Amino acid sequence: MSDPSPTPAPQSANQSADQSADRPRSHRWQAFRRAPRAVRWTAWTAVGLVLVLLVLAAAVVGVVRRPLPQTEGELEVPGLSASVEVVRDAHGIAQVYADTDDDLMRAQGFVHAQERFFEMDFRRHVTAGRLSEIFGEDSLETDRFIRTMGWRRVAEQEWPLLEPATRAALTAYAEGVNAYIEDRSPSELAAEYSILGLTGLDYTPEEWQPVDSLAWLKAMAWDLRGNMEAEVDRVLLSLDHSEAEVAQLWPAYDAEAHPPIVSGGGVVDGVFEQNATANATRNPRRPAYPRGVVEALERVQDRVAAMPELVGKGRGIGSNSWVVDGEHSATGQPLLANDPHLGISQPGIWMQMGLHCREASPDCTLDTSGFTFSGVPGVIIGHNADIAWGFTNLGPDVTDLFLEQTEGDDLYVRDGATEPLRVRTETIEVRGADDVELRVRETVHGPLISDVSTEFATVGANAPTDEPGERGSGYAVALAWTALDPAPTADAILALNRASDWDEFRAAAADFAVPAQNLVYADREGHIGYQAPGRIPIRRGGNDGTMPVEGWISANDWTGDYIPFDGLPSVLDPEEGFIVTANQAVVDEDYPYLLTRDWDYGYRSTRIREVLEDEGELSVEEMVDLQLDTANPMAETLVPYLLDIQDLPNPYYRNAQRLLRDWDGSSPADSAPAAYFNVVWANLLELTFHDELRVRTWPDGGDRWFTVVGRMLTEPAGPWWDDAGTDDEVETRDDILRAAMIAARDEMTRRQARDPRLWTWGRLHRMNLRHATLGESGIAPVERLFNRDGWQVGGGSSIVDATSWNAAEGYEVTAAPSMRMVVSLADFDDSRWINLTGVSGHPASSHYTDQTELYVDGETLPWAYSREAVDEAAEDRLVLTPAG
Repeated sequence: MSDPSPTPAPQSANQSADQSADRPRSHRWQAFRRAPRAVRWTAWTAVGLVLVLLVLAAAVVGVVRRPLPQTEGELEVPGLSASVEVVRDAHGIAQVYADTDDDLMRAQGFVHAQERFFEMDFRRHVTAGRLSEIFGEDSLETDRFIRTMGWRRVAEQEWPLLEPATRAALTAYAEGVNAYIEDRSPSELAAEYSILGLTGLDYTPEEWQPVDSLAWLKAMAWDLRGNMEAEVDRVLLSLDHSEAEVAQLWPAYDAEAHPPIVSGGGVVDGVFEQNATANATRNPRRPAYPRGVVEALERVQDRVAAMPELVGKGRGIGSNSWVVDGEHSATGQPLLANDPHLGISQPGIWMQMGLHCREASPDCTLDTSGFTFSGVPGVIIGHNADIAWGFTNLGPDVTDLFLEQTEGDDLYVRDGATEPLRVRTETIEVRGADDVELRVRETVHGPLISDVSTEFATVGANAPTDEPGERGSGYAVALAWTALDPAPTADAILALNRASDWDEFRAAAADFAVPAQNLVYADREGHIGYQAPGRIPIRRGGNDGTMPVEGWISANDWTGDYIPFDGLPSVLDPEEGFIVTANQAVVDEDYPYLLTRDWDYGYRSTRIREVLEDEGELSVEEMVDLQLDTANPMAETLVPYLLDIQDLPNPYYRNAQRLLRDWDGSSPADSAPAAYFNVVWANLLELTFHDELRVRTWPDGGDRWFTVVGRMLTEPAGPWWDDAGTDDEVETRDDILRAAMIAARDEMTRRQARDPRLWTWGRLHRMNLRHATLGESGIAPVERLFNRDGWQVGGGSSIVDATSWNAAEGYEVTAAPSMRMVVSLADFDDSRWINLTGVSGHPASSHYTDQTELYVDGETLPWAYSREAVDEAAEDRLVLTPAG
């Protein structure tokens, strides 16, 4: 029997339109003419709007492309003594060749301005506390905070401390920047100026000053400042929890499980010796805090949290670096790897570049290549013809919060007497509003950051105090920070660029004041080494840096001295043949000076050490592979407990649990088990701690919480497992694990799919590269122009591939490896590098994010160093010639 004819389906509007489109054009025109007049006018309006949009689109393309720099041919640059070559490869990475250091610095400033001037200009407004001149009242609180700290003032005080050669380099660099911007309108410098011009901003950038370069180093020091937030968090928790409970949330560092960078060693006659025996450390007291102090600290924490992403949040920031000697290298010579972890942005923090003298001479000493900061002369991380170096954050405690008792507006208490506050007044220009007068007050400890806003100025006025007599206006909070003491850090950058051996490297490191970094080293002679530099304060016995202290008691002060450079840990050619730094403890507890009590807990460093020990000899490719390692150290600890939960309600939940059975603990972007595990982890932390902790102290899920929860798992009836919100029930570990798994299964079903096999970690764990200003404008077309969002990545917090996320906020990436490099000392041309974004800050440039896709896929680029390799990779050649 034949099938019956199907009944015609009702015709949809889309189908009707499709059929109409198939009719001859004349029929469509006749149908249009027969349409009602209003319809015809609507159609003409639509056509007109399309034409207008096309014209606007063309105009936007013109505006966006106008600032793209010239990269071929010739350009005149005033001040050059001879011609300079700028050779760019297929990714726009510039290698600069000149006959003098002065010409190299001038050309570097010119090239930086070509690609990144708006970023440079914005940064100097940030560091000078002048954002409100461009962005109005929305930026006022940030300006007040930075002016109170006085970054620009400190940078100006550093200028006379620098070596003449450093001042000459900074001056030549500034002249190169100014040579580029002098004859160009704002719209020719950056698309951002054109967009801001549409808002009515009438703005012409000022000339670049050498101090502008110095001030940016303060912003980097702020991003890597150490444990300031942890000081406040401990105080907040002390209101509701015992000292033992607070200590449980900040466990002691386990040096046996996670070896320090330098094993053994001690200070003998003021000099650190890697084979010596050290001394004991102190055991300071912990004060109690009245409610007024807590309120003052909470408000300071609010102000710190409101600082723009550009200058960093100070949490979740770390880095990896390691170096192996020739016996552990397939090349027979050292290999050095580095990937600093910083906040993500578009454009990224780094710009690759090489600075090469055509011929070495007393006037031309540079032959270096690596990662630069736009706005700062020289190479920050990289190598020269003789040595290579890398940085990770040492993380010393270089900030302290001092509680101050103020008397009126002009006095504060010290040891029972009053002393005058140091006071200065600054004027902040505000676009579209009246100027704001800022009165900055300082004690002997530093600026009163509790004065940053009107709201904070009266904090603690009614707070109780244990001190006898009239307290006065209340508690204030002063910031002591080593970066507010002028220091010649800029000397260190150029000295590193010129160093040719271990002694010269250490001499350069001696000037590296802030931010204090772990410096790893390798040279062509086969040596490897480590040096801890930086200004690290020596505290008196009543202050261990973990909690704010009473400023009215001078026994809590810093001594005024820093740990002597020769007393800081260092090691050359260790017996084990490699050095690993990943923000773990530098030395053990026997070291006589206090570096910090808030180290990273060492999961990344331990994983790196394990791989290095297992591999024996490593190639360049294996070093790169290790940088991409996604093994989650918490998985080995937590997964057995999750699999022991046998009473999940039904197969729907057990199907998700089953993902963990054969999981190897790695977290690539396409992993379903990693997605489930991380969502379980976030829910576990919420169910365990959110009921008992204040919002601002909720777990972020990083290394500290690995340690905290790892130890709690062995106590199934421990007090933290109990839900404070259930009065008639006492929850145990297994109750919380079960609830976390159920919640995670439901969450992943809502977010991705019912079938667990379709889940992926990358769809949750996205890296959104956002422009620091216009990318946060709230105007969708503008944000689409400047932002590059949605990159799906693997890794995670406290994983070697450290794409951090905050479990209290979501799964989006908050910090990531800002670049990756592996340097082969056997042949520099065999080295590899990659940037998070690209070298250009222009959104219309093909080099805006041309390295990001490679980065996300785990790939790296060849790093050409020799002139032959650079010429072979060359795509564009620009010759800068002396003016006239």
